[in-house]
Amino acid sequence: MKEEFTLTVYSENVVGLLNQVTTVFTRRHINIESIIASASAIKGIHKITIVIFTTSEQVEKLVGQIEKRIDVLKAYYFRTHEIVYQEIALYKVPTKSLLEGNEVEQLVRKNGARILELTEEYVVIQKSGHKEETQDLYEKLQPYGLTQFTRSGRVAVNRLKKEPLNIWLKTLEEDQLKVQA
Repeated sequence: MKEEFTLTVYSENVVGLLNQVTTVFTRRHINIESIIASASAIKGIHKITIVIFTTSEQVEKLVGQIEKRIDVLKAYYFRTHEIVYQEIALYKVPTKSLLEGNEVEQLVRKNGARILELTEEYVVIQKSGHKEETQDLYEKLQPYGLTQFTRSGRVAVNRLKKEPLNIWLKTLEEDQLKVQA
C-alpha cells in the first residue's frame, strides 16, 4: 500500500549530487512531491528533504540506491507520524482587496497568517503550516484576486531523541579508531 514518506539525505555540498539523487526516483518512476536542500546542523554537511508517495518496500530500495551514490553520507526515511514538519506559503493579492472590506484581514487572522509587505499595488501574505492548511488559505484568497502563490517544500526534523546521522558518524569514527589501533 502506498503512503507518504519523508526522506532525509545527508551529503557534502557537491555540484551535481541533487541530479544524481533525483535520477534514482526517475528510474523507479516515483514522483517527488516536494524537495528542499539546505545546510544541516552539522558543519559541512547538507541535508536534502524529499517527500514521496510509495510503498515501504520501494522506499527501502530507494534509500539503498541513494546511499550508493559516492557523495551521499547517509539517507533515512520517515513516516509522517515520525517527524515534525512545516511548509511556508506566500500569497500576493491586490491591496484594494484588503482595503475594500475586512474579509482578507479576517482570513489572515483566522488562518494564523501574517502580512509581510504592503504596497499601493499589492499585499504579500505569509502562512506556515502543513500543505492542507496552506492550500486551504490559497482557495479562500482566490475570490479576492490572488495574483501569485508559491509554497516551499517540506522542512522536517525527526522525533527521535538523537539525530541518527550523529550516531552513525560516531560509530564510523570509533570503527576507524579501532582499525588504526
